[in-house]
Amino acid sequence: MLHAPFYDPEKTYEDNFKNGPFGAFADKEISRFNQDINTKYDFFGFKVNSPFGIPAGPLINGKFVQAALDKGFDIVTYKTVRSGKHPSHPWPNVLSVKIKGDLTLKKSEGKLVADHDFKDPVSITNSFGVPSFDPKFWQKDIKKISEKIREGQILVGAFQGTKREARLPDGQGQTKEEYINDFKRTARLLKEAGVKVMEVNLSCPNEGTNNLLCYDTVRSAEVIQAIKDEIKKIPLIIKISYFKDNEILKSFIKEVGPLVQGISAINTIPVEIVDKNGEQALPGEGRLRSGVCGHAIKWAGLHVVKKLKNLRTEFGYSYAIIGVGGVVTADDFFEYRNAGADIVMSATGAMWNPHLAKEIKERLARP
Repeated sequence: MLHAPFYDPEKTYEDNFKNGPFGAFADKEISRFNQDINTKYDFFGFKVNSPFGIPAGPLINGKFVQAALDKGFDIVTYKTVRSGKHPSHPWPNVLSVKIKGDLTLKKSEGKLVADHDFKDPVSITNSFGVPSFDPKFWQKDIKKISEKIREGQILVGAFQGTKREARLPDGQGQTKEEYINDFKRTARLLKEAGVKVMEVNLSCPNEGTNNLLCYDTVRSAEVIQAIKDEIKKIPLIIKISYFKDNEILKSFIKEVGPLVQGISAINTIPVEIVDKNGEQALPGEGRLRSGVCGHAIKWAGLHVVKKLKNLRTEFGYSYAIIGVGGVVTADDFFEYRNAGADIVMSATGAMWNPHLAKEIKERLARP
């Protein structure tokens, strides 16, 4: 059963940011599973109450983060930030997609109809454009949350570099060094905010294109190495998308696996999103194709997690595997754990079920 979502799709991003969270996330009740629990799960050397949390995306500011912590989500990720202010795409940003069964690769080559009627099992498309407030705001916001965080819980700081387009008024594009330095600068700002674990986003289209950084092994390795040079011993997670070609994924992991402490997979699967009349459902340039997440992509997340586990063994690497994608029930959590995920996270599922962490912890606590 779907509950009232803590991020309201019927409101703009700005309205959610100012007035959210909503639903049960707004009741300020604290889960009893936050207290007197044996902190036995490892998260990069930190002991957490459970190997479960919320990935980058729906926790758009400190109020959302605090509500998630209160509800027992022990590993929470502050929404992806940038080195400068960046606007959100216009409303709507979240729509329900109409699909039966899995979003297979064949289905992803076609079109999906989307509307505002959210049903169980929930699958959605989200289109925000990775908005970010000014670093002065999010640094202060993160510090405030970090000061109040409970034992057995942790905040992850997610970030990405900003690609400057060549069509800017000054006619200047961006050199490779400038692009990489923007990742370093943002990582430095997160380090200054006191973040203990970081996640760099390599898996979102760069401002309306389909060129994912994680599909460029050489550039990804350069970015990752530059970030590690900046943050030193702070654990670094990379967020990747679905790889259709297993050999390309293998080549990617062979190069970047020794550089990182964790790999989070997957993000979304992009599809053309239309309304019931066949017209573009999300207004604006570069928004015809939009990432789909939720129940319909669980198969893809599980597939990549299994591959990451096998490749970790094959290469003798030690990165942690964070399974993301389609976790909408407690059963999904355990399916990911059985597939090889050290940590499991839920965005869409958690958004519509604020009690998901409680349900999972109840089962983890059984003899």
